[in-house]
Amino acid sequence: MSGQKKGGQDGRAAGGGGYSKRGKPRPGTGGFRRDRLEGKGPTPPAHLRPGHPAQRAAAKAARGTDGRPGQRANGRDATTGRNRGEYPADNPGARGSGEGPEMVAGRNSVVESLRAGIPAMALYVAGRAQEDERVSEAVQLAAEAGIAVLEAGQPELDRLTGGAIHQGVALRVRPYEYAHPEDFYDRSASTPPLIVALDGVTDPRNLGAVVRSAAAFGATGVVVPSRRSAGVTAGAWKASAGALVRLPVAQAVNLTRAIEGYKKAGFFVAGLDAEGTTDLRDMSIADGPMVLVVGSEGRGLSRVVANACDMLVSIPMASGNESLNAGIAASIALYEIAGVRAANG
Repeated sequence: MSGQKKGGQDGRAAGGGGYSKRGKPRPGTGGFRRDRLEGKGPTPPAHLRPGHPAQRAAAKAARGTDGRPGQRANGRDATTGRNRGEYPADNPGARGSGEGPEMVAGRNSVVESLRAGIPAMALYVAGRAQEDERVSEAVQLAAEAGIAVLEAGQPELDRLTGGAIHQGVALRVRPYEYAHPEDFYDRSASTPPLIVALDGVTDPRNLGAVVRSAAAFGATGVVVPSRRSAGVTAGAWKASAGALVRLPVAQAVNLTRAIEGYKKAGFFVAGLDAEGTTDLRDMSIADGPMVLVVGSEGRGLSRVVANACDMLVSIPMASGNESLNAGIAASIALYEIAGVRAANG
């Protein structure tokens, strides 16, 4: 018996290498799931590795001492350092503040958000969920972007996502830093300012599409109401295709008041409306400082906003029964304005 160790065969320790606890050879994969044997890239930093003490310290800092994500017991945000009440949800008139962090839930949604480069604060992953290929990709993308990867249990993920179907993974999107409408008054640039204002547009994807077109055609910024309007969410980030990084979005407590402020500052305001009496191609004031107001697809411009405009313009179409959503209508109008400005030089 001296030539054999207890619990194994042929001198092999029990459970070691390719053998089970009973000393029998472990079954192989048979050539299947070879991708499991492939490398997973460089090892992420300690504070991004789930289970590492440095990662647990980062998780504690992100959660805050009172147990709520991103909030400290003294009422300050653990990530941004702001006091509570600085977000428009608590104080609609706050300048330059976001709406608070948004949670994106679900494997596909999280991976798409990370691929789009959406600014995020933390990726929450359940332990066993990391075995899924999409979750593994999300962890890798987060590590490459310097986003903290935090391990969370199912109850915590349920609480963070508000009971949504998260499939063991959720992404905490960083609050957007809104500009103020007055930030667009500056005329020091060689090109006259061009501002796009949205009235009643509630779909974040339309907001993202408008921002993308506005950035492409040289606009100064986009203004949205702080209430009953789409804000900069993960959906808007994805639809903008990264344009939100280059073009600021401002929130106005009262859109009509903001429009009146632009008029006093010397801007000409044109509203896109199906009932407009001026053809978009005949809008000769496009070469000066102006505000283009775009309404929702369903009801168009509200009455008070339409009354505040200097001119109502319409997009000529073959059929009067057709309607365009905010993103497409804004793109057409911005293209025409860019053409007028290029011609006048």
